[in-house]
Amino acid sequence: MTTASPHGPLDVRPISADEHLAFVRSRSSVSFLQTPAWAAVKNEWRGESIGWFDAARPAGEQLVGAALVLYRQLPRVKRYLAYLPEGPDVDWTDLDLARWLTPMAAHLKGQGAFGIRMGPPVVTRRWHAGTIKQAIADPVLATLSDVPADVLDDEAIGVASALAALGWKEIPTEGGFSAGQPKFNFQLPLEGRDEDAVLAGMNQLWRRNIKKAAKAGVEVTRGGRDDLAAFHEVYAETAERDHFTPRPLSYFERMWDAMTSEEADRLVLYLARHEGDLVAATTMVRVGGHAWYSYGASTTEKRDVRGSNAIQWQMIRDAMAAGATTYDMRGITETLDTDDSHVGLIQFKVGTGGEAVEYLGEWDLPLNRALHAGFTAYMRRR
Repeated sequence: MTTASPHGPLDVRPISADEHLAFVRSRSSVSFLQTPAWAAVKNEWRGESIGWFDAARPAGEQLVGAALVLYRQLPRVKRYLAYLPEGPDVDWTDLDLARWLTPMAAHLKGQGAFGIRMGPPVVTRRWHAGTIKQAIADPVLATLSDVPADVLDDEAIGVASALAALGWKEIPTEGGFSAGQPKFNFQLPLEGRDEDAVLAGMNQLWRRNIKKAAKAGVEVTRGGRDDLAAFHEVYAETAERDHFTPRPLSYFERMWDAMTSEEADRLVLYLARHEGDLVAATTMVRVGGHAWYSYGASTTEKRDVRGSNAIQWQMIRDAMAAGATTYDMRGITETLDTDDSHVGLIQFKVGTGGEAVEYLGEWDLPLNRALHAGFTAYMRRR
């Protein structure tokens, strides 16, 4: 499964979870959705770790890329959608992307895939907090895409053209979200900054709420597996209040078991209490220099003690202490319309002084057009 290239052919083949994890550890960071442990979390899919090998390199240096593939089976047919969430982890700066993606497609087709879906970890645009704040105040600007970016990466945008030339098609987004992972995230850069600098970069409301929580006596601690039930109780309350379908407790227990067995501090649970009452609870995931706020919950009672701000500040501080260069608050919608309830989430995150980032989005490659079209129609009906 190789393809000719002036840079030398690459071979794609399965690798063990241990080989995959060793590669992840050699990188500055990859998405936690691309760690071997994530296959155990998503146990309704069939997981496979694959690697890219360059035979022209010395022995021991031939593994040059890796990915976690999740296979979702079609109903009643042994054919699969091969999904690489926020992956693969390959050299996206290589102008010859075919040498990476063509052998990958051949391997996945050999595994019974009728189509491939991936989310290249490539950032195309960035908007600073001040830019977003001004844009929200401007009634003419309805979405982030209407706002000129502070940073525009032409090479990253060139990747989109290269993918299209290879037959890949971008999945349309609605409000910045596709069927899988968010296209727009909010991130707080930490590299080269200390706690004072990060705190000074937050808006006045955030700083005031952090101080208010401390003055009220809010205590933030780390929890263990036994505390997941308490977290889930607050999470379920949040789901009912904010009108989303909560995941079951078993999902978080599985996530804990899989991720902490890979690295002891891969997943950390935080609990904020006021006078013994749990007022907020969150989870943070870290892979190398990237830390993610993955799940959060808060009670309706005692919201005035600002447990959510206190718990976020503790996670940010812990991420910095662990050497993280990015604190990722995950997805935001694209809307800037103040009449849209989703804009409140953006305003909360903008208060940290970070930046909105746009990724390349998720892309599909049909390998069997009839089956791919049938699957697409099936998912739309769902």
